Amino acid sequence: MRGITVVTALAVALSASPTAVDTAPDPTGRRPVAVTSPASADTVPYLPDPTGRRPVGVTSLYLKDTSRPDPWVPSVNYRELMVSLFYPATSANGLKKQYMTPLESERYLERLNIPDLPVDVLSTVRTNAVVDVRPAGRRHPLIVLSPGFTSPRATLSSLAEDLTSHGYVVAVVDHTYENRATTFPDGRVTDCAACEVDDLPGFWEKLVQSRAADVSFVLDELTGPHPKRRVGTWRGANLIDPSRIAMGGHSAGGASTIHAMLADSRIRAGIDIDGSTDVPIPDPGLSRPFMFMGSMDFYIPGAPGPYDSWEDDWQQMTGWKRWIMVTGTVHQSFTDIGVLAGQLGIDIGATIDANRALAITRAYTRAFFDLHLRGKPQPLMTAPSPSYPEVAFIG
Repeated sequence: MRGITVVTALAVALSASPTAVDTAPDPTGRRPVAVTSPASADTVPYLPDPTGRRPVGVTSLYLKDTSRPDPWVPSVNYRELMVSLFYPATSANGLKKQYMTPLESERYLERLNIPDLPVDVLSTVRTNAVVDVRPAGRRHPLIVLSPGFTSPRATLSSLAEDLTSHGYVVAVVDHTYENRATTFPDGRVTDCAACEVDDLPGFWEKLVQSRAADVSFVLDELTGPHPKRRVGTWRGANLIDPSRIAMGGHSAGGASTIHAMLADSRIRAGIDIDGSTDVPIPDPGLSRPFMFMGSMDFYIPGAPGPYDSWEDDWQQMTGWKRWIMVTGTVHQSFTDIGVLAGQLGIDIGATIDANRALAITRAYTRAFFDLHLRGKPQPLMTAPSPSYPEVAFIG
């Protein structure tokens, strides 16, 4: 059987310490990360406000799929996931969601080895989503978001909050054993078992297939028969319109979006945000709407690079499609890490303002989903906009 449990998040208010000048490797391998100016001792990082008018609620869901073993730890004969479910709410007042636990923050940051940056600093991030507040309305479109390999679901919170403020339900999935730390309701914290085998042949094929199965399972739990009973005490089971579902992701989560769509026809449209695709799209291709979004600074048409596989994928996409690139961005510019790094005095190598990069990501992502899930004409999807001169249309 498959089950779901609601978990109430706790808020933690700690303060960040100053950082010092140093460099550390960028996990993407594209540019070094450098601490160029110290953060104030009383700096508390925060997520920018959502741009929509609706208050944002959030709940944490524990999902257990007993129909398949875990792909990375075969001795575990089931697959369990944690999902942050953001939804339009009746009030913006109440306990705000904790961004990460101190241990999750430590495991995410420790590999960067930035002197004097407190490794628990991401547990202090102020968010905008209210925990377990009463949902508002019903039958909203559902968007599933998938993070990059080794990254937790928290890193897509700003995008999730913004989409929710415009009337979407957003499920952000932690793919267990694929990031540095996933915390479960019973206190267990899993690590990145997949990191031990990511250099083996067939790894990326296995990863996208596993993520596709994860997403289908999440959709089953949220929209299948008797979803209200499945969700248990969560009061928003009727919020979701099962006929309007889309998906997006960053990095490996974006690449996995393609294969989740190929595996599950319920996903009507998808976005790959700066995710190199290592697994080709098979014939007859993908006929549903799709958008690529990446960094113009790292793209040379026809040349080897992080986007050369997109050129092959483009030919296999037979439906509505769009390919846009943003000047000045780096890999993490499209996630929360861009704005949080800027607040903490960390230079991730981008030449665009971090808040501007996030605003562009939010605007074009929302326009894509509004067009394909709500049928609303979107000028941003038809041609370059003078409001966003950083954005180039490749196709």
